[in-house]
Amino acid sequence: MIKNDAYNLADTVQMKKPHACQKNDWEILRLGADIKLKCMGCGHVVMLPRAEFNRKVKKVLTKANDPVNLKKEHYLPKDQIARPNIG
Repeated sequence: MIKNDAYNLADTVQMKKPHACQKNDWEILRLGADIKLKCMGCGHVVMLPRAEFNRKVKKVLTKANDPVNLKKEHYLPKDQIARPNIG
């Protein structure tokens, strides 16, 4: 388990158990009460409650817009993630 402030939008994190596609890294697409994640292996998107995510996350692999992420097929840069217009 890592602290809540250790991860941000568009970071890639490693979970404790791998996905069905055998990849274990996920991109954070949404932060809030629920956290939306995208598998970097197959592109599958899931939403988890924050408490469940905090239990299942192992560590932060790379921070947002790291050049390492750009090589991954399913990575979506931080500036391309849809954000609601609240204002």
